[in-house]
Amino acid sequence: MKITKVTTLKVEVPLQKPLITAIHRTESVGCVLVRIETDTGLVGENYVFALNKARLPVFEAMINSLEPFLIGQNPVYVEKIWEQMWIDCNPLGQKGVTIGAISALDTALWDLIGKQAGMPLYQLFGACRDKVRVYASSGLWLSQSIDELIGEAHQFIDQGFRSMKLRLGKENPREDVARAKALREAVGEDVEILTDANQSMTPRQAIALARQLEEFNIGWLEEPVPAQDLAGHARILEAINIPVASGETEYTRFGMKDMLDARAVDILMPDLQRIGGLTEFRKSAALASAYNVPVSTHIFTEQSLSIAGSAPNCISVEHVDWFTPLYNESMQIEDGYILMPQGPGLGFTFDNDFIERHRID
Repeated sequence: MKITKVTTLKVEVPLQKPLITAIHRTESVGCVLVRIETDTGLVGENYVFALNKARLPVFEAMINSLEPFLIGQNPVYVEKIWEQMWIDCNPLGQKGVTIGAISALDTALWDLIGKQAGMPLYQLFGACRDKVRVYASSGLWLSQSIDELIGEAHQFIDQGFRSMKLRLGKENPREDVARAKALREAVGEDVEILTDANQSMTPRQAIALARQLEEFNIGWLEEPVPAQDLAGHARILEAINIPVASGETEYTRFGMKDMLDARAVDILMPDLQRIGGLTEFRKSAALASAYNVPVSTHIFTEQSLSIAGSAPNCISVEHVDWFTPLYNESMQIEDGYILMPQGPGLGFTFDNDFIERHRID
């Protein structure tokens, strides 16, 4: 099998509700879809995204610039291709858009490899489970009233979730405490509540808030301070009784190692787009296991299930419904768990009708 063509397409996916955090506000997500075609007729698929669709041409151009490393190659040489792209991007920088482009291509290559083998990727990688804990992350935004939070939380429970993430970052911390208290009272003690500050606090502010939140049995405090402040993360981790989660804003296994060496997290949260694709994600999960640190995958639910099903130290996946319209297949959630897809490769294929209606020319 040889790669014959790489194509890209820009689409805008509208959100059911605006996404509002301490640092973001958007009503749609822009994606660059990637298709890798072969002489056997098999096609590998993947995407990268930006909250600001105006930046999509930058991603698309970077992906297209890496096409020569794929044409004529057998996709099973995915490690070789990854290293060639990594080395070639060195002068430009091995973070940011360059890694996002590598990730887009790398994960599509793995989709191809799984399809050629006729196996789900999580099994091809060496399966450890057929389902994994999942938490709802498509709501409980900072802009919602307490009544809206409670209403949406009950919707999540009805959908099969037993864990959900609440955004923090109100100007008055008392509001964050009141919202967490009301949510805990509404869902009871059997539902896990996770919190995410989206890098909006100082270490002192995060410690003060966390100590007030502890009585509500919070599962973790995510990105309490700017992502690059590893000393601040470590300071918070040692001062509070809520686990600290972070890592989504760092790049590649080298960034993960920096966080682990700094003892900055209790739970590592690699993001597929920033980590560098499934090749690098597998290495990062293995690296974290050597530090006895669990991982929880960030966004990219469909693709990240291949990691969750094969990495024993993966404790959960984040479920967002933003990208579900892109696919023909749906994820299955049952009593707090998400089931591994059983189709070959990633197990999800693009819905061409939806894509055609929402393409950006």
